[in-house]
Amino acid sequence: MAIFVGADYRGFEKKRIALEFLVQNGYEVIDEGAYEYSEGDDFNDPAVAVAKAVRENAGARGILICDSAHGVTIQANRFKGVRAAHCESVESAKLAREHDDANILCLSAHFVDEESMKKIIKVFLETNFVELERRVRRINRLDEREDYA
Repeated sequence: MAIFVGADYRGFEKKRIALEFLVQNGYEVIDEGAYEYSEGDDFNDPAVAVAKAVRENAGARGILICDSAHGVTIQANRFKGVRAAHCESVESAKLAREHDDANILCLSAHFVDEESMKKIIKVFLETNFVELERRVRRINRLDEREDYA
């Protein structure tokens, strides 16, 4: 499974830690930026890059990190086929996967510490979607709009 990872300047250091953690655990990791710390850069660019990569690579997952995780979550969810979930606990990551088949994990650099981040990532990547009819129906309805990017 390919894991696409991106962050703005506020998530830059946590992204470095996440990349190292993922590689150590045997994942195929693709860094979608930011590639260097640039104070004040926008969260939009890495969020768009990760959302497009996840959408175009079946079975791929993404991880986005910014200050609050709100901006990257909003940006990524503008893309058809993307289900980005802002998770600040292991439990929310597990439910995002089991119930909503989330394919992008959005993390807060401000509110999630390093050890919690690693646990959340692990659960997000190891938890499978529990495919119930109502869940599949609801997920399919997410892409009913035709004006997505």
